[in-house]
Amino acid sequence: MEIIEHLDALRREGALLAEAAARTDLTAPVPTCPDWQLRDLLLHTGKVHRWAAAYPRQGLRTVLDDAGEQAVFGPEPSDAALLDWFREGHAALVTTLSEAPADLDCWTFLPAPSPLAFWARRQAHETAVHRFDADAAAGVAGPAVDAAFALDGIDELLRGFMLRGRPTVHSGSPRTIRIRTTDGPGSWHLTLSPEPLAVTTEERPEPADLTVTGPAHELYLLLWNRLTTEQAEQAGQAARPAQLGQAEQLELSGDRTLLDLWRDGAAVR
Repeated sequence: MEIIEHLDALRREGALLAEAAARTDLTAPVPTCPDWQLRDLLLHTGKVHRWAAAYPRQGLRTVLDDAGEQAVFGPEPSDAALLDWFREGHAALVTTLSEAPADLDCWTFLPAPSPLAFWARRQAHETAVHRFDADAAAGVAGPAVDAAFALDGIDELLRGFMLRGRPTVHSGSPRTIRIRTTDGPGSWHLTLSPEPLAVTTEERPEPADLTVTGPAHELYLLLWNRLTTEQAEQAGQAARPAQLGQAEQLELSGDRTLLDLWRDGAAVR
């Protein structure tokens, strides 16, 4: 995807998140983020937007320390001001990235063609995933992201976050998962072992221990842990919970317990 496409997605998803929050009580639980209320979701995402905007805006080449983060966040807003505070931070991030030069030089933490490409992509998916959380809190499913954006987000997760730093998803003996999309050219082969996760987009002749096939949007939610293993197993057989909407077809073939292993280890922090 191009930077402009990520910026369009960031703008759209932030507006949808705010719309969902505007019709929901701040104390509403967020089913997709246990122990969070909507208030926590807005505070978290608003802080991330301000934190992310600081790097391109100030040209920061090292990560902010605690004091620097607090300066960027500013005073915590009251409940009455929280939604406006979120909107202000989102708008400032969109403006900062839209006006940043193509040769921007600043700190990043995942491989990308450029720092600007990194921050536009990362914040588009950060906001989209949390928009699904806001929809879940509101109890009404929002619109699906398009296949190209979902494919991009799956790839960022699998070949970016999951290959960064110490391994978080592993197995005592080698096990494999194949992810295949039905509405776009997406295919990933994951090898879980005591070693760091291995991810390739190459087709393998041997069958995987688990193959998960379906629309990119549903796989996006599943892999970002916004769709539970049980909901994935029931897809196409029964309706998903109202707060997550109606599932399209997801097909699981093989050892379904590997999805539990994924869910337990694939948290992004």
